[in-house]
Amino acid sequence: MSRHFTPPTPEATAVTAILIDAARCWREARDSGQSVQPCLSRTLDRHDCAILAPVLDSLCLFYEAALERPMTVGDAFNVSDDEHLLLGLVDGSRPRQCLACTQDVSATLACAVCSTRIMLMLTLGDPSARRLQ
Repeated sequence: MSRHFTPPTPEATAVTAILIDAARCWREARDSGQSVQPCLSRTLDRHDCAILAPVLDSLCLFYEAALERPMTVGDAFNVSDDEHLLLGLVDGSRPRQCLACTQDVSATLACAVCSTRIMLMLTLGDPSARRLQ
């Protein structure tokens, strides 16, 4: 049986790569005691979006607070459950209520997710506007 699906748009693929690379960089910097934002800036520069370092630093910080434990990241061959959840929170496919955190932490994470969405759109452009051109 064959299944038909719509392939992901280049924008969606780029956002996924940016978020995964940023989360892994953030985790490595935190674990090694490095300053997070300079590490994020270097990592994000490969995607031509180093300006996202502060917003992604905040997103990961508040996401980890909502998890109430360190975020687990995958490797070159696997995306972790935490990374999948983070992607779902940013793309809107997972509600923030899926985390068992306090209302205050949930509200703070929601703000970080909204800020991230806005900055991704401003940095990468509005995909719907590109389809109209």
